[in-house]
Amino acid sequence: MASHAAHSGTPGTSRRQIIFDEALPVDHRLNRVYRIGAGLMGLFLLAFGILGLTNNIGFFDTGGNSAIGLNTNGALSVLSICVGLLLFVGMVVGGNFASTLNMVLGVLFILNGFLFLGLLDTESDFLAFKIQNVLFSFVVGLVLMVFGMYGRVSTNLPHDNPYWRARHPEAEQRAEPEAQVR
Repeated sequence: MASHAAHSGTPGTSRRQIIFDEALPVDHRLNRVYRIGAGLMGLFLLAFGILGLTNNIGFFDTGGNSAIGLNTNGALSVLSICVGLLLFVGMVVGGNFASTLNMVLGVLFILNGFLFLGLLDTESDFLAFKIQNVLFSFVVGLVLMVFGMYGRVSTNLPHDNPYWRARHPEAEQRAEPEAQVR
């Protein structure tokens, strides 16, 4: 994963923690990908939550009310609005914050899908999930993770990528003497 520690290359030396907040300039093209991902998912969740609340559904009602083809109740609508607003904050802030937020929320959506897959048709299903909600949770989780990891996690990142440079400081140190010679 992107937050691993880098080795200096020689045995017995200490590990160095990579600080990614310094690695991605605000105007980097990856920033746009992270912002678009957070904004699109935030917009959909916000719309879903608002439509769910306008149906005057009970807060923990499991009666089968739906909005945009997904089952909902008041609690799920409020939760969707909160997560949608959080994604909008990520869109506004951008950069590594948006990337990390997308990845973390993506994992949480996938875990939520597995949790409510196990709770389907039980009295513990307090968010009134149905199978379409579980599938939606998996899809949103994967999409958020892809948007969050884009350009950040790969085995073949280009050498001008800030995440590649942060993981390979020795390559940048080797390039500095060459630049001074010229």
